[in-house]
Amino acid sequence: MDQPAIEVRDLVVGYGSAPVLDGLSLEVPRGTATCVIGENGAGKSTLLRTVSGLQRPEAGSVLVLGREPGTDAEHWRQVVTTVEPPSWYPGLTAREHAELVTRAHGLDDGDAAAERAFELLGLAGHEDSMPTSLSSGQKQRLTLAMAFVRPSRVLILDEPEQRLDPDARSLVAGLLRDYVAGGGTVLLASHDEKFAAGTGALVTSVAELCGP
Repeated sequence: MDQPAIEVRDLVVGYGSAPVLDGLSLEVPRGTATCVIGENGAGKSTLLRTVSGLQRPEAGSVLVLGREPGTDAEHWRQVVTTVEPPSWYPGLTAREHAELVTRAHGLDDGDAAAERAFELLGLAGHEDSMPTSLSSGQKQRLTLAMAFVRPSRVLILDEPEQRLDPDARSLVAGLLRDYVAGGGTVLLASHDEKFAAGTGALVTSVAELCGP
C-alpha cells in the first residue's frame, strides 16, 4: 500500500501551557482531499501550519510525501500552502506577482499560465493593479491564482472560500476537484460545510481527529 501523502501521528501542538491540538492523528491518501471544519479557535489553522512545516509540534510526528515538512527546498517545490498571508512586493503588479511564481518554478509557458489563472479566477482586467489596491475578495482570488498556477503535488489551504461570493466558491471547489483528479492531494480547512462538500473532500473535524 502506498504511503499516505500526509501522515500525522499523535500530534501535540500548543502556544502555552494548554495544547491547542492534543493527540491528533490524520492520514490523507495520495490523490484525495480532506477538509477539516470547525469554528474559530478549534485548531484548524494550527494543524495546517504544522503540516506545512511552519509550526513545530511539541510531540508526535508529521510526514508529507514521506518527509518531515519544511526541512528543505524539496518540500516547498512540491507543497503549496496559503496558511500564511502572502507577501505583496512593493512596485509589482498582480500579473508580475503571478509571473514571479511561475518563473521561480521554471514554467516554460509561465506568462500564459498566469494569464489563464487570472481569467479563470475572475481577475481579468486587474492584471496591472497593485495587489494592495484590490478588494479583499480580489486579493483572495489572487492568492489562489498564485497557488494554482505553479506545479505542486500537495495543496494546503486555509479557508480558501473566505471573502468569495457563491459563484467563486463553486469555481474554487471545482478547481480543487480537478486538482485531485489530476493526482494531487489537498488538505484544507473551512467554515463552510457546503463548500467543503463541493470539493469532494472527506469532511472531518479537529475533535474527531483527536479521538476520545
